[in-house]
Order: sequence, then structure tokens, then C-alpha cells
Amino acid sequence: MKDILDNIQPWQSRGDKIAIATVIKTWGSSPRGPGAKMAVNHKGEMFGSVSGGCVEGAVVEEALQVLKTGQPKLLHFGVADELAWEVGLACGGSIEVFVEQLDW
Repeated sequence: MKDILDNIQPWQSRGDKIAIATVIKTWGSSPRGPGAKMAVNHKGEMFGSVSGGCVEGAVVEEALQVLKTGQPKLLHFGVADELAWEVGLACGGSIEVFVEQLDW
């Protein structure tokens, strides 16, 4: 988390709204393990990774919704999910990602 915090410091200085996405569980093959984090600001800029690139776009979209509503979300991506194939998670595993607004 420290590298994420160091890199989003300019966002905080500008007063950006920021969401943090965290991998909380994985099954089977997954590019990133539990604890992997990604930060997203209200402009759609991101830092970090929760999946090595295969579901980042979908997580950014959900993070933007979290920033609009203030409501955290639990996301699930897996090979059996149609969304997983659409976003490219064909690695044979599944992941759960928790997205929440960062309150400073």
C-alpha cells in the first residue's frame, strides 16, 4: 500500500477523489494475489494493478461509480462469468476485488 500512497500523493494535493481497489480473494490461476491494490481518481487516472491488466478497465469503471455514489462494491471476475471473458480474464482463475473510496 505504501507505493500506492506515495504515487497518489499528487492526487491528494489536488483534492482529487480517490478509490482503492484491493484483491481480497483468488481461486485457481490469477496474475495478482490477495492484497494487490490499484488506485483510481475521479478523472479515471490509475496507479497499481489488481489483475496484470486483464480486468483493470472494468475495475476503473466500477471505481468511478464508487466515487460517484460513495458506496463500496465487491466485484467478482471469473472464467465462468461472461464479463470475465469480455475483459480478458481467460487465465483459468477468478478474483474478488473490493473497491472503496479513500477517505483522507
